[in-house]
Amino acid sequence: MTTISNPFFDHPILNSPYERPSRHWELDETGQPTQQILDHRRRAQFITPIPKPKKHKKVASQQGIVFDEGIGLSTAAQQYDPTSIINQVRGPVDAWRALPNPSQWQVTPETARLLQHWRHHDFSGVRPFFCQVEAVETTIWLTEVAPQSKPGKELLKHLSSANHDANPELMRLALKLATGAGKITVMALLIAWQTINAVRHPGSKQFTRGFLICTPGLTIKDRLRVLQPHDPDSYYQDRELVPSDLLGDVRRAKIDSTPDMDI
Repeated sequence: MTTISNPFFDHPILNSPYERPSRHWELDETGQPTQQILDHRRRAQFITPIPKPKKHKKVASQQGIVFDEGIGLSTAAQQYDPTSIINQVRGPVDAWRALPNPSQWQVTPETARLLQHWRHHDFSGVRPFFCQVEAVETTIWLTEVAPQSKPGKELLKHLSSANHDANPELMRLALKLATGAGKITVMALLIAWQTINAVRHPGSKQFTRGFLICTPGLTIKDRLRVLQPHDPDSYYQDRELVPSDLLGDVRRAKIDSTPDMDI
């Protein structure tokens, strides 16, 4: 029996989970691998890996799905496109991350301390993945850095407008990670960043030490107990997500977790 080599399936992983992706397998317009490796990070986009049928009927092309949710956010003429915003944010966040001197980061000393810890600490156990740290870095950049520059203000204006149209009076920021990426760790990093800054800068409106976590059922609620700073298996200490001298500040967080069966 003759076997045909398929490089994509033989070696699907090209990057370290702890470093920014630098290569990716090229996909064609149907989402299928071309067996070519491109030496740059894949752009954020929605991919449906379904091959086109071999036989095409002569019918009018199907109109694309409009993600509207019945609230008028998107129309056939003008759809809300989250991927374009993701790609616009990645550039300045990458440039900001590459700045070598913490004094250039335009963040609080506490935030700078955490960033250095997450990026360079010699973790004895589980080390945060790049995607986890990048998610928190993006939130930090949008919160502390973006308001200080014109391009950043324009991105914030767009996000604010999208929030206003979809959900007035409640500003929301979504972080999209793949299944298995470790979103609980991301939640812990976000809670630590916000709490430590809120404790050290009590007059700031950018930070809080109060959190409400809604979970899809009791099982997930129990799994998220590691986000409670006083839990014996707390991620902040057990996974070394926070320097030991800052653990006292994290323990001042107020976290309420509630199951929501309608999620």
